[in-house]
Amino acid sequence: MITKIKVLVVDDSAFMHKVIADIINSDNELEVIGKARNGNEALLKAKEMKPDVITMDVEMPELDGLSALGKIMATDPVPIIMLSSLTKSGAEQTFKALQLGAVDFISKPSGQISLDIGNIKEEIVKKIKIAAGTRRKLQNFISMPEIVVKKALTTVKKPIDLTRQLNKLVLIGTSTGGPKALHQVIPRFPADIDAGILIVQHMPPGFTKSLAERLDSLSEIRVKEAEQGERIIPGCAYIAPGDFHLAVSRPKMDTAKELYINLDKSMPRGGLRPAVDVMLESVTDHFWSYMVCVIMTGMGHDGAVTLEKIKTKHGKIIAEHQSSCIVYGMPKAAVETGMVDKVVPLSEISEEVLRMLKEV
Repeated sequence: MITKIKVLVVDDSAFMHKVIADIINSDNELEVIGKARNGNEALLKAKEMKPDVITMDVEMPELDGLSALGKIMATDPVPIIMLSSLTKSGAEQTFKALQLGAVDFISKPSGQISLDIGNIKEEIVKKIKIAAGTRRKLQNFISMPEIVVKKALTTVKKPIDLTRQLNKLVLIGTSTGGPKALHQVIPRFPADIDAGILIVQHMPPGFTKSLAERLDSLSEIRVKEAEQGERIIPGCAYIAPGDFHLAVSRPKMDTAKELYINLDKSMPRGGLRPAVDVMLESVTDHFWSYMVCVIMTGMGHDGAVTLEKIKTKHGKIIAEHQSSCIVYGMPKAAVETGMVDKVVPLSEISEEVLRMLKEV
């Protein structure tokens, strides 16, 4: 007999309650054990029913989703998936939720009351199943934000030197748990890092710009959402926009050794756009010098296929250690290729990247 994953659904809309519950109950591995209409009800039912996973609406009366999330994580952490709208405000609230300890988020396809939420049925079911396996890691996962906050208090940005020549690249790929992980890696890079940084974070459109802005506000380096045709500069990090592959290109007469962003809307790779493999393939095809590749937390195997090409270009590869991954999928697939040079926990990734950059 299958032991079903117990889910508590929190949403102030009766319609959204019913549709989400129907989606969850349609899978024979999942079961809705309760519903709550606001954050206060969520607190009571989470304590009483002990769900394996909670889906939590962001905007609710009496006690909103963010406040309820913070209280639950402070007392008895449970894997929580936030449901938010595809707006700038929704994106900002989502990142606050991820900082507070939410495992993942689902963007409602057409606003607070999404009549078409059935279109993302597979995503909802998949993310609940992933979240159910993360409970044991939640305590470590939610204890990390303060490190970044303390650093941010003394952060002073240096102006970008457009005359610096690009001779090194850092390539980062991540998915579930990635926004939180990136907040532990990027702010630890110094302003004078002698490499450009390219990042693929699996995210839908509308969220990557907010992610870039939040990281930029905490970091000495510049962090931005990548734009078509811009030149890659040392000391800058470029995040792939949602729904675009992040590739690179070189001028036809490339005497200056310059590299440019090339946003690509070609077919998704393994169902993903952006895809880490697309970025890595493009860089190995066009970059002439030293690179360090980092594969962090996330489900699946994106990035693993192209690691051999990184090694043929004499690049170094780091994988996040299982102990700090919210989902040990992408790093595991990378390690299994036999191409990884170093496996380190999240807290040591920045230091290891800087050490590898200094080796050449």
